[in-house]
Formats: sequence, structure tokens, C-alpha cells
Amino acid sequence: MTLKRLLYAMLVFAVFALPSRARAEEPPSKVTRKEAIATAERYLRLVWTPTERNIFHGKDRRGIQVDTPDAAFQPANTRGGWWRPKQANTGMPYKWGGFDTPETFVAGVRAGRAAGDIYTEEKRRLLDDAVSEDAVGIDCSGLISRCWKLPASYSTRTLQQLCEPIPPEQLRAGDILNTLNGHVLLFAEWAGPDRSRLRAYEAGSPPTWKVLLNEMGTKWLLDQDYEAFRYRGMRE
Repeated sequence: MTLKRLLYAMLVFAVFALPSRARAEEPPSKVTRKEAIATAERYLRLVWTPTERNIFHGKDRRGIQVDTPDAAFQPANTRGGWWRPKQANTGMPYKWGGFDTPETFVAGVRAGRAAGDIYTEEKRRLLDDAVSEDAVGIDCSGLISRCWKLPASYSTRTLQQLCEPIPPEQLRAGDILNTLNGHVLLFAEWAGPDRSRLRAYEAGSPPTWKVLLNEMGTKWLLDQDYEAFRYRGMRE
């Protein structure tokens, strides 16, 4: 074997000997752009009626702090709540670590579970250890995972493993804008022909703790270190 062939063989072996985590992860599901947007719309337009039983502020059975974003919850240091008991409310509330479907959320509300659980810096520090099993709802990456029909909830740290990076100007419905270990948006459409503004679905975003369709500036997002990605399981 010549030296050139030997070096090539060593390179091939090195690549395939890498741990699986170092390689691009294969998409576990396939979804069309239309299906992804339709799922986001279900979360956006979900109508549900809670009671006082779904309000909770305190420690759950595992000692995790839970604060539902009900209208009476108006702390000074973060965004206030919005949903009201004994009224029809629209939109699924944010829950740290939430991965509910509309059906499991409504069932949880009827069973008296806490309707949502807001984000805090402490929850970010604790990650999965701060996810309450006594609350129902959806968080930003949980929403993306559901829209892409993923079998489990991926986080803002792992979604990109299923994706290819794309130039922001190539964003299409069902693609995402993600910040590592931060927040993620599901791109819906451009808000104008110059692509200076866009519309995206997100959970837990201003002005309140729920799934929303927001319009925002493209440059502002890029200045906040958002990166554009396309799911490898996306189909036209």
C-alpha cells in the first residue's frame, strides 16, 4: 500500500470511529411544511376553560417551584400571567419542559393539574431537574418538537443536531431560528418583500406566557445570535 493510500485509509477509519454524538443525527421522523404550520396553529388557537384548581404557586410534590401564568400572577420581576379561571382562554400556556399535545393538555386541566409553569433563571440552571410533573403545557423547544413530529422533546441544545444550517434569507415555513441553550422560533413567513421582518410561532415569548404568532425584525434576531436551521426530515 502506498503512503497516500495508507493516509486515506487512516482518515476514513478516523471518521467512522467517531462517537455517534459527533456525527449528524438522523431525523427520527418526517414532516411537511404544511403539517408543521398546522400543528403550530393548533397550539395557537387551542380553546380551554380552567378552574381555580389549575392555579398553583408553590412547591410541587417533588419540591419544584411552580408558578402558573394565571391573570392574578403579576410579579414585578418578570412577565405577568394571562389566563382566567371559569373563562374560555385561547392558546396553550407556557410550561418549562412542557411537551403536551392539545389533547393531553386539556385532559391535564380537567384532572386539576397546574396550567403552565413560567421560565426562571433557576429553572435554566437546573434544566430537566426543574420540570414539574404536576403541570401541563408546552415550552419553546417542545413546540418545535411537536411541530416536527419528533418522538421526544429536543432542547435548544440538541435541535440543531437534526438540522442543517441555512442562510437566514432562505428561511421557509417550518424552519427554525435557534439560540443555543436559549430560545427557538418556528418560522412562519416573511412579513414583507424586503425580508426585514418575519412572523414566527413561539412559546413563552413577550408579551405573555403562551404560544403566540409574533412579528419581529430579522436584523434584531440576528443581533441576538439567532441562527437559522432546516430540519433534515422536512419535506415539501
